Amino acid sequence: MKIEILGTGCSKCNKTKEIVEKAVKETGVDAEIIKVEDFDKILGYGVMVTPALVVDGDVKAAGKVPSVDEIKKWIKK
Repeated sequence: MKIEILGTGCSKCNKTKEIVEKAVKETGVDAEIIKVEDFDKILGYGVMVTPALVVDGDVKAAGKVPSVDEIKKWIKK
């Protein structure tokens, strides 16, 4: 599984990364977590507001910090 956190490094983007790491650890899912800061790549997903969260190429959230429970639902197989 590939999880991407889209954002330029703001505090909300960093918080999203922390929450994703916690959700992955708690679920035991094998995931690659990538921080994407390149504007062209972010825009390539159609995201205009960060932070955003992409799971296996599918944008799950944009413009907010998702909760651990939300992330767990998105990453459980």
